[in-house]
Amino acid sequence: MIRSIAVLGAVLIAFPLAAQDMSAFKTGPVFEDFGPHAPVKGVEIFAPDTELSHSFDVAKAAKDGGRNPGFESAARFINMHVAHGVAEENIRVAVVVHGKAVHDLLSAEGWAAHELEGENGSAAMIRAMLDQGVRFIVCGQSAAAYGVSRDELIEGVEMDLSAMTAHAKLQQRGYTVNPF
Repeated sequence: MIRSIAVLGAVLIAFPLAAQDMSAFKTGPVFEDFGPHAPVKGVEIFAPDTELSHSFDVAKAAKDGGRNPGFESAARFINMHVAHGVAEENIRVAVVVHGKAVHDLLSAEGWAAHELEGENGSAAMIRAMLDQGVRFIVCGQSAAAYGVSRDELIEGVEMDLSAMTAHAKLQQRGYTVNPF
């Protein structure tokens, strides 16, 4: 067993993982400052009347004042599907937020009230996404656990009894859940 672990370690050192080539990734057409995606050759363009209702489950907070990667994934979902033919008005996205990620939905006043360092690096992205109809739903249980009140949230952010409740309601309305 120990020898197998040592061999695996030697292989990983000898053959490092290939670097990612992000040169093909571009933002837009909906969100020009975030949500990068790449075209994929050989994939059919979607019919404009395609409808997508999709929810994202985000529990991990952004690191060091940056943007929350879970929120950015939701923006990427919108950008890449619109870029591949789905009409923007036919895409419904909800982001269900729980755990420490509830802090990423705090307004500037809420951020200061919780004595968090720096500024909320996700705030501008959230505002832009809310303006495009993306729903952000806070888990009321996580909000209670972290002492976050409704009035501390960015305007337009919703709160439900729990993340589980929010997902159940969204699934009843035909939303699929992002599996990762």
